[in-house]
Amino acid sequence: MPNRPASDTIPPRIRRSQAISLVLLVVCGVINYLDRATLAVANEYIRADLGLTLGEMGVLLSAFSWSYALCQLPVGILVDKVGPRWLLGIGLVVWSLAQAAGGLAATFGWFLVVRIALGIGEAPQFPAAARVVSNWFPARSRGTPTGIFNSASPLGVALAPLCLPPLIAATSWHWAFFVTGALGIVAAIAWIGIYRDPVRDSLTAAERAYLEVDDAGQPAPPGGLATWRALFRYRATWGMMLGFFGSVYLNWVFLTWLPGYLRTERHMDLAQAGIAASIPFLCGFAGALVAGWASDRVARMSASKVAGRRNAVVVATLGMVAFTIPAALAESNVVAVACISIVIFLANASSACAWSLATVVAPPSGVGSLGALQNFGGFLGGALAPVLTGYIAQTWSFVPALLTGAAMAFAGAMSYLFLVVRPIPELESQVK
Repeated sequence: MPNRPASDTIPPRIRRSQAISLVLLVVCGVINYLDRATLAVANEYIRADLGLTLGEMGVLLSAFSWSYALCQLPVGILVDKVGPRWLLGIGLVVWSLAQAAGGLAATFGWFLVVRIALGIGEAPQFPAAARVVSNWFPARSRGTPTGIFNSASPLGVALAPLCLPPLIAATSWHWAFFVTGALGIVAAIAWIGIYRDPVRDSLTAAERAYLEVDDAGQPAPPGGLATWRALFRYRATWGMMLGFFGSVYLNWVFLTWLPGYLRTERHMDLAQAGIAASIPFLCGFAGALVAGWASDRVARMSASKVAGRRNAVVVATLGMVAFTIPAALAESNVVAVACISIVIFLANASSACAWSLATVVAPPSGVGSLGALQNFGGFLGGALAPVLTGYIAQTWSFVPALLTGAAMAFAGAMSYLFLVVRPIPELESQVK
């Protein structure tokens, strides 16, 4: 067995690079989710101004998810080939320009195009973040940083209904898109200007030991199209895609429908629904942080790095199922919101653990590719959730819609449990 470092002491230069990387990833991630949520927050103003129907607004809300999901496929290859610095930087510029262009929209068609462009631009965010974590953190310590960068998602969603309505009220809905787009351009400049990947030849012996780098070896060759195709030969890849589909489906039921559910099914007024809709996502922020820290502890106690992180995903996802059922059936609004808060806490815990799982299941040359494939499966669920939930709620009620989400998440947990059992070996010999 390879020798492990004598201690987990982090060399000062590595610690500094880790901190800078995580701060930048969180800032970019918060802007990412603010941009996604702007349309939902400004929904009523935009529909009134442009004369859109509920059906047209539903199409706009789902357009982002479809382009985002499909772009995960090439983005995974590009992250491993190009590296996170330039790919995420270019993505930031593209999505920020698309976001700002939303403020100029005067027709349904224009809005549809910019929402599709937003999904394309935002696609590199999380595969690039997974690559950054695998570059700067050893396998035994990737859960905590993964939880930290994942915490940006619920934090951005929680901040959107708090920050954007005052801006819209003081100006117009157009400025919500202009301001958030400008923030993304600033973040792009900061990311490209500051972030750097580790250069193996410049690392000291202590730094190589901490990062678990083989002194005699060279980094695995970056993945390509052949590597991407080879990943589909492994059931772990399919288990992660199907598993993430289930957990993201249930998460996006609440992400896209929670305010409408609280007003329609729970009969809350606009102010009550706004506050109640923010609480679960603040809990989600905590969930991502706690899960990242806890998954590192579980992984270190487990005989298998894969089993430890996989089991954390399974437990969190099954918890989502368990608390969605009383959320759907409880008569009390307080009980329902409390249960939903636990579901969102566990949804973000599950997501953080799933991304850290990708860094230990994937071969060294395919971390971005496998993470992107898992995210592709997840956002197929994210794209389907708002459409199917709306149809079920319109035909029957939100109760069977929420129970359908719970069933999807349960199937996802079983996919992780029975299909993701061992790491995927390095694919270099298979793709020559």
